[in-house]
Amino acid sequence: MFVQVCKYLQDPCQVARFQRFCGVKGTFPGKLNKPDGGQSEPDRPGLRKRVHQEGRSADAGVGTGASGDGTAPLVNGTQDDIIPGPDGGSAAADVDSDTARAKPLRKNSLTGDVGQEFLIHNKFLFYLFTFGTELGNEMFFIIFFPFIFWNIDALVSRRLIVVWAWNLFVGQSTKDMVRWSRPASPPVVKVEVFYNSEYSMPSTHAMTGTAIPFSLFMLTYGRWQYPFLFGFSVAFLWSVLVCVSRVYMGMHSILEVITGFLYSLLVLAFFQPILEKIDNYYMMDHYAPLVIIVSHVSLGLVAFSLDSWSTSRGDTAQALGTGAGAALGTYMNFQLGLFLDPPLPSLPLTLPTISCGLVVRSLLRFLIGVTVLLITRMVMKAVTIPFLCRLFQLPSDDVRQARKHMKVELPYRYIVYSVVGFSCVCVVPLLFRMLNLA
Repeated sequence: MFVQVCKYLQDPCQVARFQRFCGVKGTFPGKLNKPDGGQSEPDRPGLRKRVHQEGRSADAGVGTGASGDGTAPLVNGTQDDIIPGPDGGSAAADVDSDTARAKPLRKNSLTGDVGQEFLIHNKFLFYLFTFGTELGNEMFFIIFFPFIFWNIDALVSRRLIVVWAWNLFVGQSTKDMVRWSRPASPPVVKVEVFYNSEYSMPSTHAMTGTAIPFSLFMLTYGRWQYPFLFGFSVAFLWSVLVCVSRVYMGMHSILEVITGFLYSLLVLAFFQPILEKIDNYYMMDHYAPLVIIVSHVSLGLVAFSLDSWSTSRGDTAQALGTGAGAALGTYMNFQLGLFLDPPLPSLPLTLPTISCGLVVRSLLRFLIGVTVLLITRMVMKAVTIPFLCRLFQLPSDDVRQARKHMKVELPYRYIVYSVVGFSCVCVVPLLFRMLNLA
């Protein structure tokens, strides 16, 4: 019975049914191309054999499927969406005034595929789940962690970064060992294609979308004054929104999302009791910088050896690099006697009274700090990749191809994001002191 339930939850038809329930339908731009067997060719995202077709155009039109192959369009949607066209082919259903045509917001980061049009019949759910899926993306974390660190509680932010880095390492490494492909399209509509070429079991969006809010709740409850039910409800709703959004986007089956949720709780159960020890070690031990660098680089090498090049390997190295940089910044702050945490007798902390001055200072810290981090990332990217290509005698005219080499991608991710993490924890707060914004 357990196996049958798992098969049912893994079935892409369940994803397609949920998408139709939420008002998402695929479009059929032309005749379905069928292979010799007579069955419509399924989309097989996540399988590394697809990477051999890298020469495909990134500017494919609506008729291009998720694989990016313009000669055999892969179609999102279900048979219910087909309306016979005048030429005997098929056409999209009539679009009423409440329906919008849309395409994935970002192209596939591995193949350059821009995705295929789909119909949105419920715009509220589309924007809600788009927001939910962004809660697990890079840009959210590059905003969220610094905001917590600069404006609310540095200790909580430091420990959240540790949880995030380890959670991503465990999740992405598991993906590359299990090697399950994304839900097949059709019947699933690919509302998002950015991660379409990665493996999908477990959902790392579900893992981070569970680990971060529940870690935030466990780290702040008792340290800050607020009702237990309020904190737990926020964490639970955050997690549910991220998990459900991955099914809505067509990126994961229900089973993969549930597994990611439970897997994340298991990782939390292991790390939560030792977070304080890890944080204290990073601050106080004389050999902490060496241990931080060696351990994070070693874990990155393990992750990179599990499979061929993919965005998941880069994301793992990125998280580990950010964690290493933040840990080194923590060590530097403590050794220099800067930014000490509130003493224990002052706990629990209370939220300060909201005033115009407080809001303005917080916004200034946030805007100046994030601007510094984004400029740092941009400059480091522009410098690091050409330098590594020259160092290893690789052509640098095609960045995507160059980064498929581990000797380029691994040091690039570590150098860029360790500098970003160090800047967030150490450099930007020093800048705030200079500007009298601390």
